Amino acid sequence: MTADIEAHAAERILVLDGAMGTMIQQEKPDEATYRGTRFADHPQDVGGNNELLSLTQPDMIRRIHADFLDAGADILCTNTFGANAISQADYGMEHLVVEMNAESVRLAREAAEAASTPERPRWVAGGIGPTNQTASISPDVNDPGYRAVTFDDLAAAYGEAARALIEAGADLLLVETIFDTLNAKAALFAIDSLRDEGLTIPPLMISGTITDRSGRTLTGQTPEAFWVSMSHARPFSVGLNCALGAGEMRQHVRTLSEVADTRISAYPNAGLPNEMGGYDETPEETAAHIGEWADAGLVNIVGGCCGTTPDHIRAIAQAVAGKTPRAIPSKVRRMRLSGLEMFEAVGAEAQEEGAA
Repeated sequence: MTADIEAHAAERILVLDGAMGTMIQQEKPDEATYRGTRFADHPQDVGGNNELLSLTQPDMIRRIHADFLDAGADILCTNTFGANAISQADYGMEHLVVEMNAESVRLAREAAEAASTPERPRWVAGGIGPTNQTASISPDVNDPGYRAVTFDDLAAAYGEAARALIEAGADLLLVETIFDTLNAKAALFAIDSLRDEGLTIPPLMISGTITDRSGRTLTGQTPEAFWVSMSHARPFSVGLNCALGAGEMRQHVRTLSEVADTRISAYPNAGLPNEMGGYDETPEETAAHIGEWADAGLVNIVGGCCGTTPDHIRAIAQAVAGKTPRAIPSKVRRMRLSGLEMFEAVGAEAQEEGAA
């Protein structure tokens, strides 16, 4: 499967699906919907626990996957954004993490296989969200040194989720919506550690999020520094998602495209949120932006994040159809270090060329 997706990615721009959360909210699930019969007596409220729906409302999740595939998605992301022990602790459902991940892969796999053909296979990416904690920032303004979670806590939670996704048969792992690079490093450490258990690690997709117009992640890194922090993992792709609409994201996608020696992914929101927290950008508007990215040679994998529906994905797929994917540049043979910005050590030869 790895060689298969690499071959297809070399020939065309691949399309990710859209926003699972947006589609779930369109179903207007209530507390009873989330609980189903199995968790009718659970002692805590579970409304909003979208990952639970893989267990209680599998037909809903399967249908959402099928709609995105019908719209032209090549890669389905599993319904596992918050399927980790740290996030599930809010609902008292940490013990369900393995089952949530496994069932979510099964549902996505069923939909993908039903839509696949020999000429057009579909793939399942096991989604790993950022958790609802940050390792780099104190949640207490009066105690800057305090952390609600440790690196080891995060690694354990990520490792449990990743193991379940791999064992269930995910074709790729997608570490996404990274707002804190230290969280992501814990995820990468945990995933790599699974090799010691004899697991084969599928291709890794990494996607950060630029949180506002400052052009930095929540913890202050530029896209270039973010790439340097992640590059040791040799991912299948690196990219950006969430927070920004396509219009605001373009310059950051371009920057990442200029420094990363791997495939570039980008799946923006359907514009910036309105006063009610909704998203108003039409499929045609989003697709026009992403089609221009493809024309400019910036991307290899595209899709949609918050607010994007199958109509958005259909328009995006049509906008990039037949367009050449970005050429992957050769690895830069220079020392690069990352803080909040990237530092690149330039040798004497390069300095002389610059002076000339």
